[in-house]
Amino acid sequence: MGRLEGKTAIITGAARGIGRAFAARYAEEGARVAIADINVEAAEEAAAEIGGGAIAVHLDVTDQASIDAAVREAQERLGGIDILVNNAALFDLAPIVEITRESYERLFSINVAGTLFMMQAVARSMIARGKGGKIINMASQAGRRGEPLVAVYCATKAAVISLTQSAGLDLIKHRINVNAIAPGVVDGEHWDGVDALFAKYENRPLGEKKRLVGEAVPYGRMGRPEDLTGMAVFLASEEAEYIVAQTYNVDGGNWMS
Repeated sequence: MGRLEGKTAIITGAARGIGRAFAARYAEEGARVAIADINVEAAEEAAAEIGGGAIAVHLDVTDQASIDAAVREAQERLGGIDILVNNAALFDLAPIVEITRESYERLFSINVAGTLFMMQAVARSMIARGKGGKIINMASQAGRRGEPLVAVYCATKAAVISLTQSAGLDLIKHRINVNAIAPGVVDGEHWDGVDALFAKYENRPLGEKKRLVGEAVPYGRMGRPEDLTGMAVFLASEEAEYIVAQTYNVDGGNWMS
């Protein structure tokens, strides 16, 4: 018996990276998982590879109709939703004097509004079902502090931490636990783009920023998606029943709180 045996979950942005690692681990722990992603073809491939009854659903977290449709489809195909992981997010960086409204609005639309309105839609479903549930939001160490070139992204992740606290306090009366995970620097294909942006604004050779941030982690390396799956399983399990409105750092020692 897995720790999530008989449970159902929907994970946003789960066709690759951290979300995909969560989906695979949840399936291993006995859960049926809806892999929700704007790239539905990639979500279908991930679901087929993960197996265990995993399904793919199309989701654009910037579109309320898409949110409602994805939640409804997952609920119908899985027989209800016990767990939501709000993982979909976008990164960008620029000096304060070069931030564009387009970048600002895009990041807040995905990282903050997407988290809020996915949480709202799934919470409504959970309340109607009457069995409680678990909601896990993906924050970041960037939400714990400001960074010179990362003002907007940091602000969005600080907002996710705040939303987790408010939603956690509001929804626990329905036995819905809302908590968050704050990763540090996690390696993956997205880091090529992050490194290129830092190279541009800090006048560094490609690859140097990635190397430096990895060396600066007290654990001795950047994180991997699999490093986060243990916390994701724990917060989704009955073991976390008395945990409400918390944000857990899983970052190799980068931030202490």
